[in-house]
Amino acid sequence: MAVASTSLASQLSGPKSLSQSYSGLRPSCPKLDQSHSSLFQHLSLSSSSRKASRAVVAMAGTGKFFVGGNWKCNGTKDSISKLVSDLNSAKLEPDVDVVVAPPFLYLDQVKSSLTDRIEISGQNSWVGKGGAFTGEISVEQLKDIGCKWVILGHSERRHVIGEDDQFIGKKAAYALNEGLGVIACIGEKLEEREAGKTFDVCYEQLKAFADAVPSWENIVVAYEPVWAIGTGKVASPQQAQEVHVAVREWLKKNVSAEVASKTRIIYGGSVNGGNSAELAKEEDIDGFLVGGASLKGPEFATIVNAVTSKKVAA
Repeated sequence: MAVASTSLASQLSGPKSLSQSYSGLRPSCPKLDQSHSSLFQHLSLSSSSRKASRAVVAMAGTGKFFVGGNWKCNGTKDSISKLVSDLNSAKLEPDVDVVVAPPFLYLDQVKSSLTDRIEISGQNSWVGKGGAFTGEISVEQLKDIGCKWVILGHSERRHVIGEDDQFIGKKAAYALNEGLGVIACIGEKLEEREAGKTFDVCYEQLKAFADAVPSWENIVVAYEPVWAIGTGKVASPQQAQEVHVAVREWLKKNVSAEVASKTRIIYGGSVNGGNSAELAKEEDIDGFLVGGASLKGPEFATIVNAVTSKKVAA
């Protein structure tokens, strides 16, 4: 199955996103308030102290490893049948929650033919109950067809469709209230990162979710830097870990320590079978949201099985 050659990041950032050196996701942020600056000063210390105390599994949180496959607007009946067949025959590690998000047209086909080992997600949902909303998909319809999850706040919805933080927060609240789990996406564009606003942007997006949702029990946070989506550029394990630590610390400070511990924070952005194992070794990376590589059954299975990299010597 072919993946579209153009990507959101290349459309938004132009050629610069392909030639940019992606070193350092934590540039100076002079506009941050004092509490955020204090937090940044302690991130490295808190991360290293956690590593010193962990002996068996490299996970800072307590949630189960989570891997989602976002098929986006790709596939035909035939190609999806082949992909489902590959997934059904794949050997997947048992201690991973696995979810795939087919295009809406093929949800029923996938649900009726895919192994129960893998759950189904919508790629988007409407902000309230269905009705006269042309082209939209309601939470009730997703549940009716067997979906357990929905992806909300993806950068393509934010920056192409124009959904803002508050609207996405309201969508998440409605989905959660109706019993769907939410994969809540956050992440910065290239120019925001270069301007030292990575944490600012992620915190603002997190706050919009926090202000709206009834609880965090069925939320997975997906950090997806826009500059890495579909470009082949991926944050280094250390760069991704750095942002994940900041997200977990934000949840601890602004929601609760329990939520910070239990909420799974997964990484997305050109994840593939070749880099997933190294990324998975970072203790605050609790899984992945996978784009193009999820369209290849064997490679997606390799990414799911990267959970084995979480095991470290005692």
